[in-house]
Amino acid sequence: MSLSDLPGAAPDPAHGPAAGQLRAGALVEPERAVRPVWIAGVVLVNLGINAAFFAPLQVLLGQQAATFSEADKEAILALVTGAGAAVSLVANPLFGAFSDRTSARMGRRVPWVLFGAILGAVALIALAGAPNVASMTLIWCLVQAGCNGAYAAITAAIPDRVPVAQRGTVGGLAAMGQTVGILAGAVIAAAVTGNFAVGYLVCAVALLAGVVLYFFRSDDVPLPAEVRPPFRLADFATGFWISPVLYPDFGWAWLTRLLVNIGNHMITLYLLFFLTDAVQLEQTQGIPPEVGVLVLTGLYAVMVIISSVIGGRISDRMGKRKPLVIISSLIIAAAALILAFAPSWTGALLGASVLGLGFGCYLAVDFALITQVLPAARSRGRDLGVLNIANSLPQVLAPLIAFPFVTLWGGYVSLFVAAAVIGLLGAVFVVKIKGVD
Repeated sequence: MSLSDLPGAAPDPAHGPAAGQLRAGALVEPERAVRPVWIAGVVLVNLGINAAFFAPLQVLLGQQAATFSEADKEAILALVTGAGAAVSLVANPLFGAFSDRTSARMGRRVPWVLFGAILGAVALIALAGAPNVASMTLIWCLVQAGCNGAYAAITAAIPDRVPVAQRGTVGGLAAMGQTVGILAGAVIAAAVTGNFAVGYLVCAVALLAGVVLYFFRSDDVPLPAEVRPPFRLADFATGFWISPVLYPDFGWAWLTRLLVNIGNHMITLYLLFFLTDAVQLEQTQGIPPEVGVLVLTGLYAVMVIISSVIGGRISDRMGKRKPLVIISSLIIAAAALILAFAPSWTGALLGASVLGLGFGCYLAVDFALITQVLPAARSRGRDLGVLNIANSLPQVLAPLIAFPFVTLWGGYVSLFVAAAVIGLLGAVFVVKIKGVD
C-alpha cells in the first residue's frame, strides 16, 4: 500500500523526500501495540481534564454564582454553563483540526495537549478572582476552550498510535480515566468546603499534573511540513462538514452516539427530583435526596469503570464492535425501564448499576468503532472533534426533550420509557454501519 492510497493524503507523497518518514509516521495506520506507560499517560490526561472540568460544573461555579447574587444564582449559573457549552461545541473540532495540521518536532498532538492544559489551568486560576458575572462567563469559556483543546488532541492520539486490535482496551481505559476524573472532581469540590477559589487552584494543578507523563512519553510522530496541504480558509471551514452520503458509516456512527447520549442524559437529568417526588426517598428511607444522588452517582461510576475496561478487552478479543454496542444500548434501555416501573430506592440502586454497566461498555466499544470509520488519517483530530459534538449536543437537547415528558406527558414513567426508546434507536442504527463488524 502506497501513501497515495491513504484517504486524504497529499498527491503522490510516496515519491517525495518525506516518503521514508511517512511510511513509519503520522499518516500510516499503526500496527505496533502501544506500551503500558503510553496508555497510562493517556489515562492521566483524561483524568486531569475531567477533574478540572467537573468540579466547577458540579459545585464550584454554583458557589461562585451565589456570591454575585443569591437570588439570581440559578440564572447566573445557567448563563455561564450555557456559554461554556456553546464554546465546547466549537472548540473540540477546531482544536482537533489545528492539531491535524501541526508539524512541530514533538508531534501533532502533544503541543495541543500541553497548550490546552496551560490555557485551562491559567483560566481556572483567573476564574477565582473574576470580579463580575461577565468576566466569570468569559473566563469559564476559556477553561472550556483549553480543556476541549487538550481533549481533542489526546483523543486523536489514540487512532494515531493504537492499532485497531488494541483500541477497545485503550478506549476502555481512557473511559475509566474520564470517570475517575469526574469522581476526583467531586472529591475536590467536597474537600474545599465552600472555598471555590481554592477549589479552582486544585483543579488547575490536577489539569497540569495530568499531562506530565504524556508530555515526556508521548512518542508523538511528527508530520513532515512538506506533506501538509496549503492552508485555504474556505477548505478549512468546509472541512467540518463530513457528508453522510460520501461517508455513511461516519454518519451512522455520529447519529448512534447522539441518540445513546441523549437517552443517557434523559435518565440522569432529573435524578434529584425523581428521588424527591417519585421515590420519596426521605420519607420512605430517611435518606436526603442529595445523599441519594451521591450514592447513585458513585455506584454508577464504579460500574462504568469496571464495564469500560472489561468491555473494551472483550471487544478486542472478539475483533467485533457492533454486537457489543448493540448489547450495551439494550442494557442502557433496560436501566431506564427499571427506573420507570420500579420507582423505589431498591429500583433506583438497581437502575443505576445497570445503567453504569451498559454505558461503560458502550463508551469503550463505541470509541473503538468510531476510530474505524474516520474518513482520513490526515484529519483524525477534526473528524473525532465532529463526532464529539454528539457527546456535547445532548446536554442541550436532553432537557428540551425531557421537560414535556415530566410536566405534560405522564411524568417520570413516560420520561424513562422515552429515554429507553431513544437509546434503542441507537442500537438499531448501528446495524447500518457496514465497514466495521
